Amino acid sequence: MSFYERGPVRIRYEEAGAGFPLLLIAGGGLNSSIAALNRGDPFHPVEEFKGEYRCISSDLRNANTGQSSGPLEIDRPWDAYTDDHLGLMDHLRIDKFMVMGFCIGGPFIWNLLKRAPERVVAAVLAQPSGSRPEMRDLAYDTNIKGWGPELVARRPEITMETVDKFLTRMYRTDPDFVYTVSRDFVRQCQTPVADPARRHPRNPYAVAMEAAMLAPKAELSMYPWKQPKELIPLAVRQIRSFLRAPSAGVGLSKNHLMPSRDIVSTIVKLLVVCFS
Repeated sequence: MSFYERGPVRIRYEEAGAGFPLLLIAGGGLNSSIAALNRGDPFHPVEEFKGEYRCISSDLRNANTGQSSGPLEIDRPWDAYTDDHLGLMDHLRIDKFMVMGFCIGGPFIWNLLKRAPERVVAAVLAQPSGSRPEMRDLAYDTNIKGWGPELVARRPEITMETVDKFLTRMYRTDPDFVYTVSRDFVRQCQTPVADPARRHPRNPYAVAMEAAMLAPKAELSMYPWKQPKELIPLAVRQIRSFLRAPSAGVGLSKNHLMPSRDIVSTIVKLLVVCFS
């Protein structure tokens, strides 16, 4: 068990494997944690990828299921979490890296691409969360009930009023699309991204597909990929191919300076047709 500390922030993290760095961000909303990754739902990313990559995972700041802690930065919630992700990479002396995130990992990844586009060479946004007009308050409601009360019980200096302000800024102030970036940003994003989507209220298919259609270097992922469960290994192989592809700019040079090329994915497009 390892910790990275910066001022009042303390982030628990783990590493496994060797190779080019792959940052892994668990789902679970604001209870995103290493434990969530290790449950293996829908697959166990560390076990799948540690044979090729240096896998780095962490407990989200103040996740009730983890051991990371820090203040609630009411005025900049998304950026505070991105500070932690980038700060961990700096702590590990990692310049360029790839990232794979589940659910809430989607908005986190888009914010990483906005904040540090020169460092993230490829990204996989698996079943990403997003905002839909008919369910604008879903993420707020889920976290005000499923995250806030336990946090307040553990941290008496934090009140539910503070939690409400934090979540309001995070999910209600600009409740659109992927929360952290605009459609114009996605249209101009030059980082290769893959976007395995899911139909679920917390992981809206329409938002994931809109982002995939807008991003100029997006890889269309097979759908469905979670049901039946026999499709999951095929989806993992597709992700592995994407991460390996020269078009994703993935090289193993000592200083991790990768070239960038256009994505060529005839096989993936055929899979999309077959399973749509």
